[in-house]
Amino acid sequence: MEKIFNTLIDSFINDKVGIAENFLNESLAAHLKENLISLFREKLMRAAGTGNDALIVHNKLVRSDMIYWLDRKNNNIWENDFFDLMDSFVSYLNSSCYTGITGYEFHYTLYEKGSFYTKHVDQFGNNASRQYSMIMYLNTDWQKEDGGELCIHHRDNLQNISPVNGKSVFFKSSELEHEVLVTNQPRMSITGWLKMN
Repeated sequence: MEKIFNTLIDSFINDKVGIAENFLNESLAAHLKENLISLFREKLMRAAGTGNDALIVHNKLVRSDMIYWLDRKNNNIWENDFFDLMDSFVSYLNSSCYTGITGYEFHYTLYEKGSFYTKHVDQFGNNASRQYSMIMYLNTDWQKEDGGELCIHHRDNLQNISPVNGKSVFFKSSELEHEVLVTNQPRMSITGWLKMN
């Protein structure tokens, strides 16, 4: 995994957006996708909002995805494998880049057909604990016409990233505005933040 970790970190250093293919291996991605689909079928996923704590707002004109938070307390073998992977990545990131990350939070994300998330930054105005944003995609056989790209707004250009299975994207939570373009197929991922408490 060290090679994939380095790819993610080096591309972040070069372009402000780290991208690594196969950050999630095929087996882990498939099992996490099964979990997400099962949660959706059981009506356990909830409409996502913007803001935090008492300031959270639900507005489907801003974002229309559904989420479910991962937690070791769920005692799901695949979620725990994912957390083990993240523990390894955070340890490597802290030791190689001295980032001082002390925790993280992740949720499953489902964009149903026609869903989107308008331009935003990930760090809350009233809480600076989110340092880095990470997305891991769970979409097999994704095609360009399926839409749902992550659009990063750089100062001088736009960068569109396809949500291909196993790929991870990594960037500073406070710096880059980004959006999820309208998806033409169900679009699944694990999305979260590396934090300093």
